[in-house]
Amino acid sequence: MELIVLLAIPLLGAALLALFGHRAAAPHLNLAASAAAFLAACVLTAEVIAHGPLQVLSGEFFIDPFNVFLVTLTAFIGMTTAGFSRPYMRIEQEHGRLNAARLRLYHSMYQLFMFTMLLALTTNNMGILWVAMEAATLTTVLLVSLYRTKASLEAAWKYFILCGVGIALALFGTVLLYFAAERVLGAEGMNALLWTQLDGVKGKLEPGIIGIAFVFLLVGYGTKVGLAPLHSWLPDAHAEGPTPVSAVLSGLLLNVALYAVMRCKVLVEGSVRAAWPGQMLMGFGLLSALVGAFLLWRQKDVKRMFAYSSIEHMGIVTFAFGMGGPVANFAALLHMTGHALTKSAIFFTTGHATQKAGTQRMDAIQGLREQSPALGWGLMLGALAIVGMPPFGVFASEFLILTTAMQQQPWATPILLLALGVAFGAIFLRAQSMVFGSSTLRRLPHQPNMVPVFVHLALVLLLGLWIPAFLVSWWHLAASMLGG
Repeated sequence: MELIVLLAIPLLGAALLALFGHRAAAPHLNLAASAAAFLAACVLTAEVIAHGPLQVLSGEFFIDPFNVFLVTLTAFIGMTTAGFSRPYMRIEQEHGRLNAARLRLYHSMYQLFMFTMLLALTTNNMGILWVAMEAATLTTVLLVSLYRTKASLEAAWKYFILCGVGIALALFGTVLLYFAAERVLGAEGMNALLWTQLDGVKGKLEPGIIGIAFVFLLVGYGTKVGLAPLHSWLPDAHAEGPTPVSAVLSGLLLNVALYAVMRCKVLVEGSVRAAWPGQMLMGFGLLSALVGAFLLWRQKDVKRMFAYSSIEHMGIVTFAFGMGGPVANFAALLHMTGHALTKSAIFFTTGHATQKAGTQRMDAIQGLREQSPALGWGLMLGALAIVGMPPFGVFASEFLILTTAMQQQPWATPILLLALGVAFGAIFLRAQSMVFGSSTLRRLPHQPNMVPVFVHLALVLLLGLWIPAFLVSWWHLAASMLGG
C-alpha cells in the first residue's frame, strides 16, 4: 500500500500541475506533492526495516535495503529542490526567461520526472526498469529545453540523441537477458524479467549470453550515468537547463542509472563467476574520474564546471562498486549519498549566483560573500565538501575507497589520487574567486531560499562526523547484497 501511494503522489501531482502549473499556487502544490512523496518513502522505509524486503502486485515491484535507501534519498532531494525552486522560478519569470506556459510545463514535468525515477527504483521487472529510464529521458529533454534558446534546444537534442542511443543498447541487453532467462525458467517464462526470479536462477543462466547482455546494459545505462567516453551530453544539459533540473539530474538521475547497472552486475557475476564485470566498472570509473577532473580546469561556465565534477564523482563511485566487497560497496553507497546532497546544494547556490550576475561565466561572479553572506558561505562550504575536505562525509567515503584500493587494487591508487588532486585544485581556486572579492552583483527581486542548502550541507557534515547506527546497519546489509 505504501508503495502504491508513493508512486501515485507524483503521478497525480503531474496531472494537476499540467492543468494549474501556471497559477500562483503551483509552486506550493509542487512542494506539497514532493513532501507527501517523501513522507510515503519514509513510511515505506520503516516497513522494510521492520519486516524485510517486500514484493508488491504479484512481484512486479520489489523493495529491499538497497533500493529503499535510494528511494528515500530521491524523495528527500526532490522535496528540497521543489522548495528551492519556488523563489528561483519566480525570479526567472520576472527576469523574462519564462512565461506561464513554460512554468506549467516545468511543474508538471518535474513531478513526472520524480515518478519515473521512483518507478525505476522500485520495479522488479527489468523491462519496466528500461521503460522508466526511457521515460525519464523524455521528461528531462523537455525540462532541459525549457528556456527555448538556441543553446538549450541544442543541449536537449544532444541529450536526447546520445541517451537515446544508450537506452537502445540497454534495450538490446534486456532482450538478451530475457532470452537467457526464458531458457532456464521454461513454463515460468512470463516472469523471466523479474529481478528476483533472475537472481534466484543466476547460477544457471548461460554465461556467454549474460556476459554479452551485461556489456550492452553497462554501455546503455552507463550513458545515463555520464561515464566517459559517453559523458558529453551531461555538461550541456546541466549548463542550459534550469538550475533545479541540474540539481536533480546530478543528484538523483545519475544515481538511478547506476542503480540499474548494479542490479545487472549482481546477475552477471552470479552467472559468469568471473572478475571481468567488476574490472569493466573499474576501468570506466577511473577513466571518468580522470576525464572529469582534468576538464574541470578548462571550464568558464560555473554550471558546466560542477557538471564535470559530477562525472568525476560518479566515476569514483563506479570504481568502488567495481572493486566490490562489503567495505567498497559501503563506501560507494556513502559517496552516492554525500555527492547527491552536496552537489544539489552547490547547484542551489550557483543558481542564485548566476541570477545575481546575469551570466554563468565565473569571471563575472565575484564577491558573493560581501553582498549575500548566506549565498557566499553556502557555495564555499559546498565546494569544500565536494572536494573531500574533512570532516565532511565525502572525505570519509573517499578515504574508505582509497584505503580499500590500496589493499585490493594498489595500481589504481595513484590514478585516484591524481584525479582527486586535480579536481581539488580546480574547484577550490574557482570557488574562492567567486565567493571573495569586490561585489558587482545585482539584488534579486525575491529572497533566495537557502534552507535546503544548509540542510544538505549539515547532513553531509553529519555523515562525516557520525553515521547513525541504523544507517550503518542498513548500508552494511545493502553492501553485502551487492556482492563482489
